[in-house]
Amino acid sequence: MSPEDRKYTREHEWAKVEDADAKLVSVGITHFAQDELGDIVYFDLPNVGENVSYMQKMGEVESVKAVSDLFSPVTGRIESVNNELVDHPELVNDDPFDSGWIMRVVLEDLGELDTLMSASEYDEYTGAS
Repeated sequence: MSPEDRKYTREHEWAKVEDADAKLVSVGITHFAQDELGDIVYFDLPNVGENVSYMQKMGEVESVKAVSDLFSPVTGRIESVNNELVDHPELVNDDPFDSGWIMRVVLEDLGELDTLMSASEYDEYTGAS
């Protein structure tokens, strides 16, 4: 089951509020996504300071099965990226919801998260419920 403390997209990304006052959210891909991809071997990560837009491409993930685009679940400025994924992309396979985070973003509008699915909605969408 997906963690209740974040929101989800139909493209299998998640967003978790880290600091509501600072409008800071962490972003990553779901357990379902990493499971479907198989062994992840490479990430093309966005750059700190760049802006991302809701459901626009933010990078790529490559696995032994496929190369897939990553889509930002939020709009804002990238505060940090998880550079550990460059040398250890398998972190996402091992722990997609914690050590496998992809980026942290300062949101333009926290309300944008309301457009995303809850954990129960996402689990129902993926058949995990």
